[in-house]
Amino acid sequence: MELSETLLAQQQVIRLQALLEASRQIHSTIQLDEVLRIALQIVVRELELGGAFFTAFEHTYGDVPAELKVFLSSGEITSQMSGESWLRFPLCDKRKTRFTDLVVLLPARRVLELDEIDFLETLSLQASVAIENARFHERTIQWQRIESDLESARLVQQSLLPQQMPQIPRYALAARSMTCYEVGGDYLDIVSMPCGDTVIVVGDVAGKGLTSALVGMSFRSAFRAMLHSNLSLVEIATQMNLLHYNEGAESRRRYVTAFLLRLNPETNTIEVVNAGHNPAFLIADDHIPYKIGASGTPIGMLPFSSYVSEQYVLGSSARLLVYTDGMTEVFRGEEEFGEARLLQAFSDCGELTPEATLASLWSTLETFSDGQEQCDDMTALVLSRTS
Repeated sequence: MELSETLLAQQQVIRLQALLEASRQIHSTIQLDEVLRIALQIVVRELELGGAFFTAFEHTYGDVPAELKVFLSSGEITSQMSGESWLRFPLCDKRKTRFTDLVVLLPARRVLELDEIDFLETLSLQASVAIENARFHERTIQWQRIESDLESARLVQQSLLPQQMPQIPRYALAARSMTCYEVGGDYLDIVSMPCGDTVIVVGDVAGKGLTSALVGMSFRSAFRAMLHSNLSLVEIATQMNLLHYNEGAESRRRYVTAFLLRLNPETNTIEVVNAGHNPAFLIADDHIPYKIGASGTPIGMLPFSSYVSEQYVLGSSARLLVYTDGMTEVFRGEEEFGEARLLQAFSDCGELTPEATLASLWSTLETFSDGQEQCDDMTALVLSRTS
């Protein structure tokens, strides 16, 4: 073998060893910043180049003119600038989609040999895999952080729900709430007043998810503050509406439907105010189901809305169901459960306790949906007179 061939073979072995070591180093970390830094450092040092950078990232190594990086990153096509030549090597993901270029700068009168170009092309392939893995790792970490935040929000929201039902003479009360996502836009509150009355509100914030949940928490704080200011239900609904509307355009998009109810157990009467919510179902002593609560404007939709109060007397066997529209908007295929079915299901519960009534309603909805995933929160409250 001639000397030149021997030197060439030795050079190829050295280049292959360098490539293997480069691949090992690039894949030695899952941190994106480190992958980019190592890849650029290897390129410049191994081939004694002027500099290198990736077009889609901020990282550079060596002497890289700022104007060249701007031009190339924006897609400008030029082969020479300020006396320096450059070459670009595309990096693609698993779907063969190009996501960045490795750009190397050659010093003046520097020409790459074929084995050096092979080295850069192979290194670019290795860098593609390492960068994609690192980006996937970053997305996984971000998603885990989001999941953790959502779980914290879910726990906070659950802690704001009534943890136990108040003891009301001659009455039984039960409630259930289920979100379709980690957090939801349904709102439920039960407050025992010093005078002996019990105030209940069931609400539904427009939209779903974390933003709606935050609006619901804000609604709760404002509602409780106004409730303890000895305002009537109509006054509370009116002031809540103006407050919510004045919070801005996003709040108006996240308007709230709410059914407000005040029970006086001494007189067996309820006062209700409906702010754009579904009517409640009342089954009186004659066992005939009624829809109660004339619907007004949702809270926060219009600046000057008026609300009306209605009063009802609860007989000795009266039962009341207040719910959000997720209960009627359960689907099986294209078929909706609907208000009529819910009213019938509630009527069929007869003399069941509130807890058993809710269990029966949920079972009916699950049977109807036949396992189909639903896309709305569901909240329901049952109040019944026991004597």
